[in-house]
Amino acid sequence: MSGSRLLFSAAEDYVESAASELRELFPDARFGSIGPDLGWIVAEGLAIGALAEACLQTPTIFVRHLMREVGSVPAPVAANLDDVVAIAIGAWAQLPLKQDVSLQVWSSGELAVDYRTDELRLALADALGERDIVVARSGNEQVLGAVVAPDGVILGFNSLASGLSDWPGGRVRLTKPKGQIARSEFKLEELFRVHDLDLPDGGVAIDLGASPGGWTRILRQWGFTVWAVDPGKLDPRLASDRGVHHVKMTAGPFLNLTDVVADLVVNDMRMDPDLSTLVMLDAVSRLKPGGMTIQTLKVTPHNTLRTVRRSLDLLRREYEIVWAGQLHHNRNEVTVVARKAA
Repeated sequence: MSGSRLLFSAAEDYVESAASELRELFPDARFGSIGPDLGWIVAEGLAIGALAEACLQTPTIFVRHLMREVGSVPAPVAANLDDVVAIAIGAWAQLPLKQDVSLQVWSSGELAVDYRTDELRLALADALGERDIVVARSGNEQVLGAVVAPDGVILGFNSLASGLSDWPGGRVRLTKPKGQIARSEFKLEELFRVHDLDLPDGGVAIDLGASPGGWTRILRQWGFTVWAVDPGKLDPRLASDRGVHHVKMTAGPFLNLTDVVADLVVNDMRMDPDLSTLVMLDAVSRLKPGGMTIQTLKVTPHNTLRTVRRSLDLLRREYEIVWAGQLHHNRNEVTVVARKAA
C-alpha cells in the first residue's frame, strides 16, 4: 500500500538529518514533522517496504524506525482512552492481521491526556485479546503501532522487517546492570545486543580513552582481554581483574610504542570527529587482519551529515565500514563499526 504517510523516527535534534538522508533518496517526496523525534514522508507510489529497503541499502545513519500510518485519533477525541481504543481496533480490523502480533506504543511530544502510554498499550492489548489476537511486545512478523503526539494518536501497521527496529520508535530500553561503572556502557551494550555485526568472539581488545572503565567492563563480559589506555584512573572494581591491563598513556603515544596486536580497538574519546578518525587510522597497525573497530563520533546538529560522511570517507582508506548509525543511547554521537582488510 502506498500514498499514506510513512513515519520515521530519529533522535531529537537529528530528525532533520534523517530527513536530509531521505530527501537524497526520494527527492520528489514531501516531508513534515509530527513530534520532536518523529517525522513523515509521502511520495507517489512509495510503500514502506521500499522505504525500508532504501534505508538498509544506502544505508541511512539517522533513521532509526519506520511505521506506516493506517489511522489517527485527533487530539480532542484522544483525551478519552475508550474512544482511542475503539478507533484503533476499528482501523486495525480492516487489516489482514495474523493471530500473533507485536504492539508498540510510545510518545513523541506532549498531548494533554489522563493516561500514560503503558496504560494505553494495556488497554489496546486487552481489546485485541478479546478478538483472539495474541499480543507480544516484540518478535512477531506483524507490528501494530500507536504513537501519542501533540496532534493526537497516530495508528500504524508494518512488518517487522520494514520497521527497521523491533523497539517502539527505535528506542532501545536497557536496564541498568549490577556493577555498572558508567552510563556510556549502554552504548556498547545496545550495539552488541541489538545489531548483528559478527564481532570477534573474544580475544584482545584495546580501549582507547578507557577511564573510568565502563567500556572495558563490557568488553571483559564479552570475553576480551583488555588493554585500557588512559592516563586517568580506572574504577577500583577493575583493579583486581587480571584480564585488564591499565596503560596510563594517551592514545597516540600508546599506538606508536606498543607491540600489542588486537582483535578489536574501541574509541569513545571525547574529541573532534576528524581527530578521532585519525586516531583510528593510526590504530590500523595494531589490528590483526580482519580485526574490527568501534568508534563514537561526537557530533552536533549543525552540518552533521557532512561531518559524519567526511569521517567515513577517511576511514575507508584503511577499513571497510560495517555499520554506522545513531544508537538510542548515543546522544550527540554516531557509532561506527569498521573492519580491517583481511
